[in-house]
Formats: sequence, C-alpha cells, structure tokens
Amino acid sequence: MLRLYSLGWLLATPLVMAYLLWRSLRQPAYLAHWSERFGFLNRTKPDPRPLIWIHAVSVGESRAAQPLVRALAARHPSARILMTCMTPTGRQTAAELFSKELGDRFMQAYLPYDYAGAPGRFLRAWRPAIGLLMETELWPNLMAAAEAQAVPIALINARLSPRSLRRGMRQRSLIEPAARRLSLVLAQSPGDAERLAQFGRAVDAVTGNLKFDNAPNAALMARGCAWRSLIGRPVLLAASTRDGEEALIWQAWRARWQGQGQGTVTPLASVSLSASNASSTESTESNKRPLLLIVPRHPQRFEAVTRAAQAAGFAVARRADLDDPRFDAASIDLLIGDSMGEMDAWYALADCALIGGSLLPFGSQNLIEACAAGCPVVIGPSTFNFAQAAAQALEAGAAQSVADADEAIATGLAILSDPARKQAMAEAGTDFASRHRGATERTVTALAPLLAASLRNR
Repeated sequence: MLRLYSLGWLLATPLVMAYLLWRSLRQPAYLAHWSERFGFLNRTKPDPRPLIWIHAVSVGESRAAQPLVRALAARHPSARILMTCMTPTGRQTAAELFSKELGDRFMQAYLPYDYAGAPGRFLRAWRPAIGLLMETELWPNLMAAAEAQAVPIALINARLSPRSLRRGMRQRSLIEPAARRLSLVLAQSPGDAERLAQFGRAVDAVTGNLKFDNAPNAALMARGCAWRSLIGRPVLLAASTRDGEEALIWQAWRARWQGQGQGTVTPLASVSLSASNASSTESTESNKRPLLLIVPRHPQRFEAVTRAAQAAGFAVARRADLDDPRFDAASIDLLIGDSMGEMDAWYALADCALIGGSLLPFGSQNLIEACAAGCPVVIGPSTFNFAQAAAQALEAGAAQSVADADEAIATGLAILSDPARKQAMAEAGTDFASRHRGATERTVTALAPLLAASLRNR
C-alpha cells in the first residue's frame, strides 16, 4: 500500500505543480522555496547544537505552538528550533512570532510533500533530535523515513473529528502503520483520544488544547480599544470568514436594514439599537447605527472580498483607512479587516464576534481567541474542528449557537443592544478561557523523558 501511495504522489506531480502555480496567482509567495517542498535543501554548515523540529501546518497551528516553543526554548537553551509549515502565511506568522525572540536558534522550512524519498532527504539535511507534529499531521512516508533514521516523532495537541476518523478509516492500511510508528501521542480531549486509538495506537496522555494558552496580546488589545474610540459605533465582527460566508453575512445584514423593494443599501443613520437597562454612556453608543466588520480568514481573499462588498453596494473602508486622519466612521456601512496578525485588535474593537467557518461546513475557526479577549461569541452549526471548545463555551454562557446567517445577524444585534447580556457573555468568555489553560505545561511535562533521551542521543 505504501508503494501504491508513493506512486500516486508521483503521478500527481503535474497537479501539485499546477496547484502551486494557481495559488501563486493570488499569493506570489507560493512561488518561493519550491525545492523544499520536494525535500531538496541546501545543507547548512554543521551545527553541534541539537535540533527540536516542530511542524505546524499553517497560521492557526503556528500561533497555537507559540507558548510551547517558548517553553521548550527556555528549558533547552542549547537547542535550536526548526519550524516547518505548509503555507506561506504559516511561515510568515512563525517568522513574526519567533525570529526576533530566538535569533539564530530559530530556523524555518517547508515540510516536503509526502513523496517517497522526500521526507528522508529532509531528515538527513536537518538531522533533528526529535519531531513534534501539531494536531493531525500524520504522513505515511514521513513516518517510515523517521523510523528508518531513528528520529522519534510525537503527535501533540492531537485532535481527530468524527468526520476525519471516517475518512481515515477508509485509508486505515496506510494510517495505522504510520500511527504505530509514533513515539508519543498527546491528545486534546478524551474524545480525540478515543478516536485516535481506533488507528491502533493508544494515546499516552490527554493534555488539553494549546490554543487556550495564548493570552491576548496587550498591545493589540490597546490598538483595538483606540479604534473603538475612533469608530464610536457598536461593531459586529465576522471573524476569520471563509469563502462563501461573507456574502451570506452581508445579505443577512442588508435584510435587517433595507427598505422594501430597494436595490441598494438603505442608509442606517435612522436605525438605532436601544436598551432600557443601559447606562448613559452605553445608551449613547447603543443608539448609534451598528457597523459590520468582516475579517477574511485568508489574505489572498482580501481584495476579492472588498471588491465584492463594493459591488454589492456597501460603503466600504479597509484597515489602512483607520490610520488616515480624514477617516469618517459615520460614512461607512462595512469595514474590511484586511490585515494579518491583528486578530486580537479586531476582537477588542468588536462588541460581538460571529466565528467564521461555522456557517458553512468548514468546521469553524478558533473561537477561543475571541473568548479570551472578552468578546461575546456567536457560532454557526459547523464546529467539528473545535467541537469540545464550542460545547464548553456554550455551556459556560460565553457563546450562543445559531442555525444560519440570518439568525447569526439577529443574535449578534440582540447582543449589541443588551449591555448586560454582552457584559455577562464577555466575563463568561474570559473565565472559560482562563479555566482551560495549562496545556503547555502538561505537554512539556509529558514530552520531558522523550526529549531528554532524544537530545542526549544527538
């Protein structure tokens, strides 16, 4: 099966090339470092310091790894850290998070595609003492190469949704041997542990979700508060939206305010949100027309989403406009958050956040960040990527579940209009996030024996 799998990769090479070229049309960074994607690296000068390799597929995993990278770097000051990703945005995020802090101890590369021979070339070039794979990155040829070169591999912050389990069981003859080659498996939850065990490799410990250990960035939160003063209107945020969701959201938004039979967006100046139990300050803000803020998940879609919103008849502003002294918040209907690395600022600006990826079947983006920032959460029906966190947030009162975009907008506006409800959900969110921290310490503790032996052997 492994030979057939490898042959499949070889036959798919034209498709792989076409995919990279297609992605580069919107993200030119996909044209860089192609040799790394096939396991060909220029060997660097020999370095006697041992190397800890961490694989985080994209932006979310890179951010989730932040407290772990810092903990490992602090506990093993003589070790270098190699971070691999699969996307340019993940690579850029990791560089922003760690390059300055770790200096020459931090290195980056793409993890090669799982061709026969490519993972082996990668491991021979870097010679890591240990590999740590984040979440669900389990590749058959990579695991076979790691076993052949005696590189221990740990699967950490591991998760497996019921949907991914069903898909994996159809490829069990490939996945099970790869899983059995893991030296350590640390799962996010008991449910994840139970599902992972069906691939023939029992989980060693349940350590929780590393995403809870990323505290909001104070500087970004302050930036968001400054924007809040600048805008002076209630803000409903659609956070990390995926392809197809933006149109659903602004159509539902328009339906709340548009006059019967009109073909363009009705000015919202005459529309107000009110709450009888609001304080005078809150009431003043609540009586202003609300602002819709959309932050697309992927930067290559920023321009397309902006053009589509303008074509739909919205008066649109973008992130750069917030720095323009001539910016007039009262004149816009929609703000596009077309920036990377500022999610905490957007949460600080917002009164409520609708979590992207949950209205269509993408499994939801990270709702933990919003809760930790004290932003009330509205989440759609698709949450399989954050099933446990979503259930816990709902139970804690930090989030509310909705069936579709229309209900999401209605619920978000109801929260905006009720300061007491908004405050209660904000406090429940920060409490929920703080109560589930500690995964980093549990992960480092569970890794300690394997890490110590691996670093000693290298």
